[in-house]
Amino acid sequence: MSRGPWRWVSGWDAMVTRPLGLLLLVVACVLGFVYLSDEVHEGDTQDIDERIVRSLRRPEDPALPRGPWWLAESARDVTSLGGFPVLSILTAAVCGFLVVARRYRTSLFVLAAIVGGWMLNALLKGLFNRPRPSVVPHLTETLSTSFPSGHAMLSAITYLTLGALLAQFSEHRRVKVYLLTVALLLSVLVGCTRVYLGVHYPTDVLGGWVAGLAWALAVTVAARTVRRRSPALQDEAQRPVE
Repeated sequence: MSRGPWRWVSGWDAMVTRPLGLLLLVVACVLGFVYLSDEVHEGDTQDIDERIVRSLRRPEDPALPRGPWWLAESARDVTSLGGFPVLSILTAAVCGFLVVARRYRTSLFVLAAIVGGWMLNALLKGLFNRPRPSVVPHLTETLSTSFPSGHAMLSAITYLTLGALLAQFSEHRRVKVYLLTVALLLSVLVGCTRVYLGVHYPTDVLGGWVAGLAWALAVTVAARTVRRRSPALQDEAQRPVE
């Protein structure tokens, strides 16, 4: 594994699997979010945000998105993967699987971690209270404020947390990398659709990604700390799925 195309994976894995490396990534994400939120609050990003949103619409009619006719419908389908109903069903299904597998403590931890992230998103939205983009018509319905993007943040929290959980059931590094890559890809796709549909500025989505990643990394650190101090959780992690 130390040679060939997987060499970079070894280095990355060595860093992010150590508590200090994870904590440094959490701090970096938090500082990045603080800087970005300050720029958004002062309005320094407004001009570039609006330009990007407008660039995704046809000049002759801002109600029409660029691209083939099916792209907008596909974007609405993909964006639903970051919506509360889909994420709730997915979380319930995974927690149900853990209960059936008699990993009760792990199930409670996963549920608390994801719900806690959802509550943090609601708190941040209320704190910044940024209006939705008004420079183009929205191509899907919206219910809350704009910064940070709930779909981007909640999808990052949910998919990365569940991806990290599933990765623990495999001893093969390639499987772990695949699961985390899929989780990241889903989060990226969901965030991009929010901008394409005109319901979020790019900085809303970037803020959601950064905050979601910070939360998922912090949860990973907490999980490892709790597992080291809890013989019951260690037993659950080592027990084969029946």
